[in-house]
Amino acid sequence: MRQKSLLFSLMMVIGSMGFSQYGQCETQAGDIFLSPMIGGHIFEGNQDPFGADEELDHGMTVALGLGYQVTDHAGVELFANMTDTQADPGDVDVDVYPVRFDVFYNLTPDKAFVPYVATGLGTITFSAKDVEDDTDFMVNYGAGIKYFMTRSVALRADVRHLISFKETQSNLLYTLGLVFSFGSEHQEKAKPVEKVAMVIDNDSDNDGVMDSMDSCANTPAGIKVDAMGCPVDSDHDGVTDDKDKCPATEKGIAVDDKGCPIVKAVMIVDTDKDGVPDSKDACPDTKTGVTVDDKGCPVDSDKDGISDDKDLCPGTPKGATVNSRGCWVIKELRFDSGKTTILESSKNNVDDVVVVMENNPELKLEIQGYTDNKGSAAFNKTLSEKRAQAVMAYIVSKGIDAQRMSAKGYGIENPVETNDTKEGRALNRRVELKPLL
Repeated sequence: MRQKSLLFSLMMVIGSMGFSQYGQCETQAGDIFLSPMIGGHIFEGNQDPFGADEELDHGMTVALGLGYQVTDHAGVELFANMTDTQADPGDVDVDVYPVRFDVFYNLTPDKAFVPYVATGLGTITFSAKDVEDDTDFMVNYGAGIKYFMTRSVALRADVRHLISFKETQSNLLYTLGLVFSFGSEHQEKAKPVEKVAMVIDNDSDNDGVMDSMDSCANTPAGIKVDAMGCPVDSDHDGVTDDKDKCPATEKGIAVDDKGCPIVKAVMIVDTDKDGVPDSKDACPDTKTGVTVDDKGCPVDSDKDGISDDKDLCPGTPKGATVNSRGCWVIKELRFDSGKTTILESSKNNVDDVVVVMENNPELKLEIQGYTDNKGSAAFNKTLSEKRAQAVMAYIVSKGIDAQRMSAKGYGIENPVETNDTKEGRALNRRVELKPLL
């Protein structure tokens, strides 16, 4: 009963807000409206839809209505509720679905506050788990109020008495919600305007110059004009600014109808198709698809001396020594034969790596050891890993955090030169440094 009293109180508040208001907030013939609602469902105590000597608890209901305003006063609405309740004893969950088709009559359609009466026919269905649904025909009547906050949005309160044909059982629905109207356009009544005879000097093209002074009538909107109302020609080349594609042309230069200098056609030759004409191309034989700089030469993004199109190790840090592939290596790195001891003559080259690491505190490395193909693959892989670990240990001894490095041996993998010559084998015996992202 507290919910019911609250609904009637809200109806009175809405009435006090809008009872005497006129204007754009009103109902009109041709409106289509959608009405979501929420409220309560009170069941008559003798209802036992499943014949199990149980009574239904009062429950909360949600609803949705779709209506059409036939005239300003009268309309029709299809309305569906869903009520969640329980049957006692036993606490059996029951869903109740009242569906009705109503006709309604608005008492004050020309005001923001619109009370109405309604009646209609429909069905009410009781549904529970493991029990066959029970559906009865019903008639309903009731009343409600709408308060239009805008032309298309209103508050709504509604009370309905549902009477089912079976055993004349009664239900009471009370709901509160919104109304969203679509369709017809509001037309305000025109107020009489006193006719006054007067002479007006207009600005028909809205360029800021009155028609009596405008030498260029009908100037398009947004174009800057002079005191006579004509488009400005700032560079005095004979083409007004609104049409000038080349503003600020120097005085005395001949222009075309777009205001751009007239020049003789010049054939531009770009033999290697890199986007830089031969007359400016310092590298005229660049291969197709290679990214070039403004001089037509391949780009070297990491500035290691190896252009991007040949660099197999991009992103080399500044100061790193690279080989012909663009990969960071420790040049002239020598160990005792068959051992992992770095020769004193090579330690200066490892110190260069320490400097790069100090200058790049966020840099992390994988130290990669490689050998030539002399000896077994297993022996070479073990030897290469131990030599990589020896380099890492030396760098750590110079104050670089060991967490920034890892060491791995690759043995005879990834040769940079042929192992068929002494020189090639010497180049394959190496330690490379791979920056890690």
